[in-house]
Amino acid sequence: MHVIGKSVIRKDAQEKVSGYANYTHDYQNAKKLYGRVVLSPYAHARIVDIDLSEASKVDGIVAILTGENLPLTGESMQDRPPLAVGKVRYHGEAVVLIVSEQKEQGDLAASLIKINFELLPVVHNPTQAFQKNAPLIHENLGEYAREKDVYPVIGTNIAHHVKIRKGNMDNGWSNSSVSVEGDYSFSPSDHAAMETRSSIAEISRDGTIKIMTSSQAPFMVKQLIAKYFNEDIGKVIVDTPLVGGAYGGKASIQLELLAYLGSKAAGGQPVEIFNEREQDMIMSPCHIGLDAKVKIGADQNGIIQAMEITFLWDGGAYSDKAIDLTRAGAVDCTGPYRVENVWCDSYCMYTNHTYAAPYRGFSHSELSFAIERTMDLLAEKLQMDPLELRFKNAIKPGDTTPTRVLLNQSNVGNLQECIRKLKNLIRWEDGQVEEVNEQFVRVKGICCSWKTSTIDPNAPSGVILTFNRDGSINLMSGVVEIGTGTKTVLAQILAEKLKMDVDKIHVRMTVDTQTTPEHWKTVASRGVYMAGRALLEAADDIITQLKSISSIVLRAPVADLEVADSHVFIRDNPRIGVHFKEICYGYLYPNGNAIGGQIMGRGNFILRHLTYLDPETGEGNPGPEWTVAAYAVEVEYNRREFTYRLVKAATVVDIGTVLNRKAALGQVKGAMSMGLAFAGRETFYYDELGRVLNSQLRTYRPLRYGEQPEYLVDFVYTPDLEAAYGARGVGEHGLLGMPGALGNALSLAADVSLHNLPLTPEQIWKTKIGKV
Repeated sequence: MHVIGKSVIRKDAQEKVSGYANYTHDYQNAKKLYGRVVLSPYAHARIVDIDLSEASKVDGIVAILTGENLPLTGESMQDRPPLAVGKVRYHGEAVVLIVSEQKEQGDLAASLIKINFELLPVVHNPTQAFQKNAPLIHENLGEYAREKDVYPVIGTNIAHHVKIRKGNMDNGWSNSSVSVEGDYSFSPSDHAAMETRSSIAEISRDGTIKIMTSSQAPFMVKQLIAKYFNEDIGKVIVDTPLVGGAYGGKASIQLELLAYLGSKAAGGQPVEIFNEREQDMIMSPCHIGLDAKVKIGADQNGIIQAMEITFLWDGGAYSDKAIDLTRAGAVDCTGPYRVENVWCDSYCMYTNHTYAAPYRGFSHSELSFAIERTMDLLAEKLQMDPLELRFKNAIKPGDTTPTRVLLNQSNVGNLQECIRKLKNLIRWEDGQVEEVNEQFVRVKGICCSWKTSTIDPNAPSGVILTFNRDGSINLMSGVVEIGTGTKTVLAQILAEKLKMDVDKIHVRMTVDTQTTPEHWKTVASRGVYMAGRALLEAADDIITQLKSISSIVLRAPVADLEVADSHVFIRDNPRIGVHFKEICYGYLYPNGNAIGGQIMGRGNFILRHLTYLDPETGEGNPGPEWTVAAYAVEVEYNRREFTYRLVKAATVVDIGTVLNRKAALGQVKGAMSMGLAFAGRETFYYDELGRVLNSQLRTYRPLRYGEQPEYLVDFVYTPDLEAAYGARGVGEHGLLGMPGALGNALSLAADVSLHNLPLTPEQIWKTKIGKV
């Protein structure tokens, strides 16, 4: 490999570190109007009336919109009005949209709007929502349009129910000599991306709709605007510049709808909806919460015989992407273990919380916390080394997933090797517990995870390659650069394929849906997997064209030609050849004759052999491959004060092939930091009316400077035969095991079984005192 595996500097690095990079809100337009959204102060209330009379008198007000006569929206099920109609279902829900010439005018008008609310009972969590007598959040659930693989339960708060039924549970329990069970829960939280969400929409006189948006899914924005509002999809153009962090939160479609409605009401003038931090945290989609119950049965040797699992996902007020998260949690419900007998019910529950978006890991860090804490309970009951227990039960080629997909070395990798490397990396043989003194103890907790990508079975990705006249190449892909460095890695793949200098490859960082080939969404660690395959096909396309014209120029058969170093040459005599620049726009003979023409390469990829799940058993193939990993967290715990310090965190991922070493390390370490913050700090706190109490970064609690542990990362290399150069997705996987590993470490350190996130000193104290 000449370029693959090297730490190539990112193509967007100079622009970003110098401060010249432009994000959506940086693009200014002298004609731009301002969209001001009035939010609900309550989590569940009937809208009795809205008085706009005083607000409409404010100078500079162009339009004021309410939710009447607007279509329902939502990807899997259309249950969400862009602006609340009839009642509000979460604190921060958009109720009124004001379009004004100046921001201050919109703020003044918003303060003059009078909304009369009648409070309704609040559903605070998915367990409460699941009760038979719970207040209904959607009384008309059965009337919503939905995809064919969405299964709501009419007359309840269940938006979607996924069943996994594998094996024979009676046999599983009869073969189990030991069983353990536990209940686990955590509330929704925020993505806390550095760039808050923003969208700008403008409608031209000819009906062309231009939307610029900070999004992971510009092509989905295009599709849904056309679908919801009956627009010509060819006239919807979505631009996405660089995105300042997303983590799944910008995969949902929300502000784009409001900007479009604002522009339409303003005669097509450009209208921007920009979230200040507090609005971003309470109005726009959040990180999903979960209440879970897990029961595991095993024989005396620790071999798992059965798992019975219930997931109640806190989908919030609207189902949107929570339906997909519920499905993803179900298909990998057991964690990365061989379990022949599985019974899992995964429910997407409506609550009066902000509705959920994907979060880095797509429900897998959440389910892993519940499974991995229960695995440690099993190890404790068996008096077995928790790492040995996981090694014994590790999923392997020849095993089947909960949805009965037969695994092989290519599509699952090597979890046992991850565990072996982790054992050495964290010096497990030195002991799990180290007594510092009477007050302090150091403890290691471990965890394993796996993840497949439950994306649309027909999700596409395309790549176009064009030449510049100097022989350099332009690479265009619909992958959004959200900070992962994916487009740099794509340049490396192309440079490796063509054996050329990566600096001669120019990558288009921005995306627009009119000229950029479609990539489904930049989510699920699928950017390199899908676009990489499309890119290799496009590279083969231009190689064929380069060789075709070169064979005429060099008077040699195509089979005798080779491509490297921006040349096409005769394989056994490399001195005879032509440079790309001589042929990429056609070849010109000395007498003026010309042959050929501009060379352009195209490639596409679509997932294959994926299926929907059987609604009664869950059988089906939900994703192309599973990435496995093992984790550890070491803490220093203060027995007297219930506080702790993060000392070390370790991750070993079966990455297949490392495409860019420093980029891979950065992705894994960044994900680990997010996982520790989610596990130990981050959550929304609510009052009795369901209102978010900590909607600012001063009161919301991510990890701060000085709180980071030492990060240790290693890789296992089992190539995925279907991926470009065998590389597996790695953008999410450093996060998945951090909550479980931290929970296991602190449970041992504090001598109490911790089942609720975040793992704050107060939470540990409450659990410990409650136990006493």
